[in-house]
Amino acid sequence: MTWWSITFGVIALAFLVVGFGLLARAAARMVAHVRLGAPDPHRAGPVGVRLRTLVKEFLGHTRMLKWGWIGVAHWFVMIGFGALFLTLVQAAGETVDPQFELPWLGYQAWYGLFVEVIATTTVLGIGYLIVVRQLNHPRRIERKSRFAGSNFAQAYFVELIILGVGVCIFLIRGFQSANGWLPYPTWAAPISTWLGSWLPAWPAAVSFVALVKIIISMVWAIVIARNLSMGVAWHRFLAFFNIYFKRRDDGRPALGALRPMLSGGEVLNLEEADPEVDTFGVGKVEDFSWKGWLDFATCTECGRCQSQCPAWNTAKPLSPKLLVLSLRDHSFAKAPYLAAGGGTTPDGTEKLGDADLAAFAHADPLAMLEAGRPLVGPPDVDEQGRQIGGVIDPGILWDCTTCGACVEQCPVDIEHVDHIVDMRRYQVMIESEFPTELGGLFRNLENKGNPWGQNNKDRLEWAKDLPFEVPVVTDVIDPDHEYLFWVGCAGAFDDRAKKTTRAVAELMHMAAVGFAVLGTGETCTGDPARRAGNEFLFQMLAQATVETINDAFGERAKRKIVVTCPHCFNTLGNEYGDLGGHYEVIHHTQLLNKLVRERRLVPKKPAASRDVTYHDPCYLGRHNKVYSPPRELIGAAGVTLAEMPRNSARSLCCGAGGARMWMEEKTGKRINLERTDEALATGAGTVVTGCPFCRVMLTDGLTARQNAPTADTRADVADVEVMDVAQMLLAGIKGPA
Repeated sequence: MTWWSITFGVIALAFLVVGFGLLARAAARMVAHVRLGAPDPHRAGPVGVRLRTLVKEFLGHTRMLKWGWIGVAHWFVMIGFGALFLTLVQAAGETVDPQFELPWLGYQAWYGLFVEVIATTTVLGIGYLIVVRQLNHPRRIERKSRFAGSNFAQAYFVELIILGVGVCIFLIRGFQSANGWLPYPTWAAPISTWLGSWLPAWPAAVSFVALVKIIISMVWAIVIARNLSMGVAWHRFLAFFNIYFKRRDDGRPALGALRPMLSGGEVLNLEEADPEVDTFGVGKVEDFSWKGWLDFATCTECGRCQSQCPAWNTAKPLSPKLLVLSLRDHSFAKAPYLAAGGGTTPDGTEKLGDADLAAFAHADPLAMLEAGRPLVGPPDVDEQGRQIGGVIDPGILWDCTTCGACVEQCPVDIEHVDHIVDMRRYQVMIESEFPTELGGLFRNLENKGNPWGQNNKDRLEWAKDLPFEVPVVTDVIDPDHEYLFWVGCAGAFDDRAKKTTRAVAELMHMAAVGFAVLGTGETCTGDPARRAGNEFLFQMLAQATVETINDAFGERAKRKIVVTCPHCFNTLGNEYGDLGGHYEVIHHTQLLNKLVRERRLVPKKPAASRDVTYHDPCYLGRHNKVYSPPRELIGAAGVTLAEMPRNSARSLCCGAGGARMWMEEKTGKRINLERTDEALATGAGTVVTGCPFCRVMLTDGLTARQNAPTADTRADVADVEVMDVAQMLLAGIKGPA
């Protein structure tokens, strides 16, 4: 041993002890931090299913690979983080003995090739991601950058650490080759051997670079151990747990049904709930479940959610990423107060005694200041410029359309929509703070059973003048009627949606499909109330509807419902099961496509002379993965489909979801105009969809472009029309009406 090998060895040992020691302590602190969240016992099993999901998403990189080469590059960087760990062990030995190799393994040619390949792909992968970050930097494309609002200093630090470790691996092996110590044939280490031909034969260089590699790795460990909120680094560890504990054990993202309201870890029974004892939604950060706290800490600030958000894309303040980061920073800042036993009960009583509270405020005034901030409220600062206002601005909370694009794209399974709706629930049910337009919606739903406040006696107006009689259930549905046709509020009261309802009824009649409707027995499913946070009103409407539908089906085992509204489709099929309503719900595009495939419906002529473009409704596509049937129907109708750039899983919302249909957009560009412009840009003569809300929003967008065209508006915009897929199919079968 030489003086430099002893020196390098001692320094390396010190860094390893400190680095791993701090990292272990930080891991314990992270566990304690996440445990400050509210109980949620519904995420533990089944273990085997969840483990399979974890392995599939981890090794298959199923979410990241949606982004093409970015996903590929990230996969190699991720694999390199674990696969190259033994090079750190080897570097520890090399600081003392430059010829050190791992026993047996270190002399295997296949292992030498393995390290060579993984180190190469890791360096190339991180290099590619560095270039991507710079090309998409906000200084170049401003708000369009998915990295807008991300912490660049932390990202650069992590990127340079990964790059530095990869370079050190090649330098160590290169210097070993220069000294004639590399125990592999050239084919097993081609880059290292080539590099060695350029490097001097300095024995000490191997140990020195090994020390540098250890210092780089341990500096990373020390920095993240001191910064628990550094999600861009911590997601390397936390993502595994966040994926494992996702809401759906079958691996699907947290879309479709909303998570029910929990209090103390149990589903809240609103008939027995007490606002002074139970938690209604989320009014404080500690009301989020521990999985919510894990979500916040896991966010890697990649901005994929932000890039897909319709609100952010139309210059509104809501960014799912920035919302999660605000909750993350607030949770970490408030954590010392909660860990000390602080907090308030649902009735507002402080848990700490006066003396303990005063002592804590003196010991940690910043945590005490953070603890006093409301979760939702307008921003405000004190005389020293410190934030004392709401963590989440109310405007941000209500900008969300619950389209689910953020959840669909998040690579670490953060459940943005559940968190947003939970905050809305508290604001509506406890604080009575919500946009004024929603007051009318709630009153109409409560008093009239529909969002428009129309008289229930008019629910069958759509069926007037049809060339056949529409069967109405008066007691129990007739055995000859295979389906209960759920018309929905839009299908019954909106003039544009009535055309869809009539078309579907006619097509089912042509195909000899037995169906019946409830007529005046229908009421709103409660979807807009639930997405707006009024869980009590939703439950009231839903329980009455479940009772009505169950009575209509009687003792029938197979309870089939066909719907034209994706929101009804989602609520009836995914949420009513919790209330005793178990049905086989099918969207009309699915049924019609089946009838066409069975040749019970045969289009005779093209339904349109020009191309059509299809808009995916969020609650049909993203929330329920129904993408193919509408497109197959378009093909069956003999017309050419011109897809918009954002389609299928990446389709842009029309702006109506999350009860936004009944709220005004006061900031930025209207979402429906953004989507209308995309549709017009395809050159299609018809915009088709499968949702009455989408149809309203797109029709209004076309009207706006006709009345106030822009420089990019097509000259023939007046000839463009919006229709439902069912109308298009009907036109192809019997010709335009």
